[in-house]
Formats: sequence, C-alpha cells, structure tokens
Amino acid sequence: MLNQGLGYKAQSMALLPGEGYISFMAPLKPIHLNPFRQALDSLRRALSQPKNEFLRDSVIHRFEFTYDLAWKALKRYLEQEEGVENVGILQRKELYRMAAEKGLLEDPVVWFAYHRARNETVHTYQEAKAEEVFAIAAKFVMDAAGLLQKLEARLQ
Repeated sequence: MLNQGLGYKAQSMALLPGEGYISFMAPLKPIHLNPFRQALDSLRRALSQPKNEFLRDSVIHRFEFTYDLAWKALKRYLEQEEGVENVGILQRKELYRMAAEKGLLEDPVVWFAYHRARNETVHTYQEAKAEEVFAIAAKFVMDAAGLLQKLEARLQ
C-alpha cells in the first residue's frame, strides 16, 4: 500500500473487549535526512585527512554511525512507500534487495558487506580488521552519497 504522502501507516486492527475489531491509522515516523547528511560529511572530512592510527579509528567510528543512519533512513522511506506491514517483516538483506529493485541502491550485495563490516567492528577489534574496515569506509562514502541523493530527490 503506497502512503502517497498522507503521513499514515497502513491500517492496523485492534480488538476491543466485547466490541470486535476496529481499524485505526498510526502516524508514520518522519524521515529526517539531515543527521545522515551531517554524518556522511563528517566521514568524508575524516577520510580526506592524512591517515594515521587515530584517524583510522575515527573513520571506523564515523562509518559505524553513518551506516546506521543510512540504514534507518532507507528503512523509513521504504516503510512509507511500501507499508510497514510489508517492510517491517523483511530481514536486512531482503530490505536491501527491495531498495535496489526500487532504484535506491546500485548493488545490494555491497550493502551486505557494509553491514558485516559494521557489526565486526562493534564486536571485535583487530588491527587487520581495522585496516579492512577503513578501506570499506572509503567505498561506502560513495554508495551512501548516492543513496542520500536519491532519497532527497524522492522526498522533495
């Protein structure tokens, strides 16, 4: 069910004692792209600096929260367009595939790798893994910028 700018999720059903089911419309969460934009700019600035151990760690941290904001913005947009009942049940890989089908992502498989990298940096710290994620962050910036641009165009 397309939202068509109404600002409401698809109808939900509630059971009232002794009265049967009633339907109601729950408001959608707004899509705020400014935090995503600011995080992406912060990651870009960090990647433009001369690399050292401390900068690398800063880039990894900025990659983590930029990835999270990109994921949340994408999910909210798809919930708005496709309905919470259709998107809320999807696993992350399925959501990335849907986003690619809708023209929001070029390649969902690279987003699987971004998710894996984000999770690995949060749960473990190894020098080799840190170097790998630093390299992934540079590629992520381009893909995240593409996603942001497409979301901005569609939300105007």
